[in-house]
Amino acid sequence: MPELPAPSSSTSGVYNIEIKARCADLVAARKRLTAVPHRYIGTDHQVDTYFRVPTGRLKLRQGTIETHLIAYHRTDQKEPASSAVQLYAPADAEELLRTLSHVLPQLGVVDKQREIYFVDHVKVHLDEVKGLGTFVEVEAIGEADAHAALLRDCKQAMALLGVQHDDLVAASYSDLLLDME
Repeated sequence: MPELPAPSSSTSGVYNIEIKARCADLVAARKRLTAVPHRYIGTDHQVDTYFRVPTGRLKLRQGTIETHLIAYHRTDQKEPASSAVQLYAPADAEELLRTLSHVLPQLGVVDKQREIYFVDHVKVHLDEVKGLGTFVEVEAIGEADAHAALLRDCKQAMALLGVQHDDLVAASYSDLLLDME
């Protein structure tokens, strides 16, 4: 795996329990979400470039709200899954993309419009992914030693959004796009 920049104020580690689910009706999901106390961050146009790495996943997210190099480990499963994430906020994302692309093969690019909300510490995304359709993602964010509470919070958000087990998706957006090729 490429060496990430030395830790600084722009590098942080995150632990979460997360799910991704197909969502046939983002309007209904939005209504359910906004019916409870929440914080709306905004709508972000995100382009995620995924790179082939020996372990885990590495992507450069270039967005109008969020721009990070994201290294993470997560198992692909249709149940809520734990994820250990390292985030780095680059000063120049285009230059970082050129540098990474010079030494690492690209796996693919995911282009999406993402509405970002928080319900307490639970981050909710309503996504329109080019070539794939519409999805919801839930990330209950906290410390690894709070795993049980984060799992409970993730499941509560799923219930709030009306996510059914059959809606859950195990793969990442990049894997879903690669499977279509």
